[in-house]
Amino acid sequence: MSGPVARFRALPLRSRLALLTATAVAVAVAAVSVACWLLTRAQLRDELDASLHGLSVQDDYQRLLAFACRPSGGPAQGNTAPGTAYVQIVRPDGSRCVGAGTPPVVVERSDAEVAAGLRAESLHDGVTTGGQPVRVLTRTDAETRYTVSISRPLTEVDGALNQLALVLAVLAGIGVVGAGAAGLWVARTGLKPVDRLTGAVEHVARTEDLTVRIPVEGEDEIARLSRSFNAMTAALASSRDRQAQLIADAGHELRTPLTSLRTNVELLARSEETGRAIPPEDRRALMASVKAQMTELAALIGDLQELARPDAAAPGKLEVVALHDLLGTALARARLRGPELTVSAVDVRPWYVRAEPAGLERALVNVLDNAVKFSSPGGTVEVALVDGEVTVRDHGPGIAPEELPHVFERFWRSPSARSLPGSGLGLSIVARTVRQAGGEVALTAAEGGGTRAVIRLPGAPTPPPAAPGG
Repeated sequence: MSGPVARFRALPLRSRLALLTATAVAVAVAAVSVACWLLTRAQLRDELDASLHGLSVQDDYQRLLAFACRPSGGPAQGNTAPGTAYVQIVRPDGSRCVGAGTPPVVVERSDAEVAAGLRAESLHDGVTTGGQPVRVLTRTDAETRYTVSISRPLTEVDGALNQLALVLAVLAGIGVVGAGAAGLWVARTGLKPVDRLTGAVEHVARTEDLTVRIPVEGEDEIARLSRSFNAMTAALASSRDRQAQLIADAGHELRTPLTSLRTNVELLARSEETGRAIPPEDRRALMASVKAQMTELAALIGDLQELARPDAAAPGKLEVVALHDLLGTALARARLRGPELTVSAVDVRPWYVRAEPAGLERALVNVLDNAVKFSSPGGTVEVALVDGEVTVRDHGPGIAPEELPHVFERFWRSPSARSLPGSGLGLSIVARTVRQAGGEVALTAAEGGGTRAVIRLPGAPTPPPAAPGG
């Protein structure tokens, strides 16, 4: 079976559809034809049986048969029974007496039982001694007490049935051929959208052109497939554009610390090669610059690794963490980075969330670093945590309204911040981490100047109960 199935699967789709359509029509036509033939056969045989039951043989003909069957009687004279019926008298011992002009019919056991009085009548298919098939009705006449077997040839029925079978076969053949042609036409017409889709896919595979779109017509499955293909190519094009933008922005951001680092290293190398010592203060400043550039470069590489993961990629292991504890750790780090500032926790209440601890802590540190970076010397940064809402408010220059929609974009930096250290990835990582934890983040202009960052995370003020056996 694997051979025909494999050959069938190797056929083109439209050929398979046409073949399946023709096969289905052939099976249906064959079933209808067979049912029609069987019903017609049953009807014709019922009519033949009814005619046998309604057929009577003249009394004088029966007496003539009886006289011919007596030992002293001579051969019977006269014609056969009316119509095309064959008539013979059946004896209880199974012998028969046939009239002139009537072919003898083979006596069956049921016929002898009727003659012996064991059965009222017998209706069955029989055959003459010459091999002609007949329908036989045997019964005992109530007046003459003769058991008469009346037969009619089945050729009357078989001829009509054979003609009907021929007509049905011809019609079935025409129907199957027509169905195959119609199936092929329907397959070609119905698969035109699939052909367009196939052409588009082949074009994309050949040229990597993701701008191809397929016209969508209707609301059927093909239209849904076309819409899905268009959405897929649009998503792939957007992903490729973001990837190219990420590479370009990363190269631009990496160029600055690498250039500065290369310049400082070349100065140190030239000093060693020429033997001209760099003054101690300049050397300390040079080494501090190298260290700062290395730190900035390491931070930038870490940010790039974080953003290299697809947005749909699963974060690290999620745990129930105390948001207030993570915020306390982030506050301690922010105070070290801005010792000249006052970083105060105005109102920090317990709140437990389900998130990746390291990622969430890094997001909080990034938000606080952003506030520290843009605060004026001696300024104040106010932090609060109330009902799962973390608020960080600084008193710096603030962000222009036209720049607020871009603050969470990768590598975006306001013109006023380009002179400050950073890569423009911190807030982008914050937004991604908060979204993965099921929350939301926003930056707005604060009243009286400065910026207000708000992070909302779903959770509860108390930790959930431990699982049994945990």
